[in-house]
Amino acid sequence: MDVITDPARCPDTAGTVVTIGVFDGVHLGHQAVLDQVRRLAAARGCSTAVVTFEPHPAVVVRPESAPLLLTDLDQKLELLAALGVDHVVVVTFDEATSKRSAEDFVDETLVRCLRAKAVVVGHDFHFGHRREGNVPFLAEAGSRHGFDVLGLHLHAEADVAVTSTRVRELLAEGEVDAANALLGRPHEVRGVVERGDGRARTLGYPTANVDVPGSIQLPADGVYAGWYGHPDGSWSLAAISLGRRPQFYEDRGDRLLEPHLIDYDGDLYGQVGRVRFTHRIRGQQVFPSVDDLTRQIGSDVETAARLLRG
Repeated sequence: MDVITDPARCPDTAGTVVTIGVFDGVHLGHQAVLDQVRRLAAARGCSTAVVTFEPHPAVVVRPESAPLLLTDLDQKLELLAALGVDHVVVVTFDEATSKRSAEDFVDETLVRCLRAKAVVVGHDFHFGHRREGNVPFLAEAGSRHGFDVLGLHLHAEADVAVTSTRVRELLAEGEVDAANALLGRPHEVRGVVERGDGRARTLGYPTANVDVPGSIQLPADGVYAGWYGHPDGSWSLAAISLGRRPQFYEDRGDRLLEPHLIDYDGDLYGQVGRVRFTHRIRGQQVFPSVDDLTRQIGSDVETAARLLRG
């Protein structure tokens, strides 16, 4: 996949079918849009192109309410590549970009750079300064520049509209099964494994302290079953603790993501770990004693292994 971050560079193509958006999570709704893009491109003998933005536009235009992200840029690009996208234009979204007119975006990005033959977006899509651009605006521009416009309604799964917002809500509630159903895969976060206080090791269940950036959406505090991905591409079964360890720190502790790797004994410090959440086992809680906590952790590990091994 050709990734373009330099605004002066354009793909070597005779024409593209383009879609535009943040594509946070690359969920089933996004995948339905991309499926339409691929079909149109095949019918017209064009390549496929995605225009996306980094950082999320809300970080610039309304930072006080900017959402947490389901995927960082690297994850998003990996997912788009896996779906067979030919070109991705990553637009740096800053204050100057926020003031760019819709007409300029059409002229410079869609027409001159991507040579768009068709544009596929959501029916409520807006773009440009003060959100002046929308589907009717694109259709009128397309009639002048020679590209078609298709506005799609939201994709739904079991009568639930698939949106990044809804996925975030489900994760925040700890409903990882439902969130994963909308994503079409387990929710994954990434971070560097750092040294902690070693308390889990003293309990007999050492964990990897995965430092996930604060901009990324984590599930609700609790204990989960899931997977830990190593840099070499291998995966380990994991019982995952996420929270502030109320047994020891009440509500004053740092929020930590600590997967215990089942049937694994190795040094993880300094590596980038990938954590996938598949099942919620229970919430965080305080036990009558540390011995009771240790017994519960053992039960959690057994539950996670059973769930993951099917």
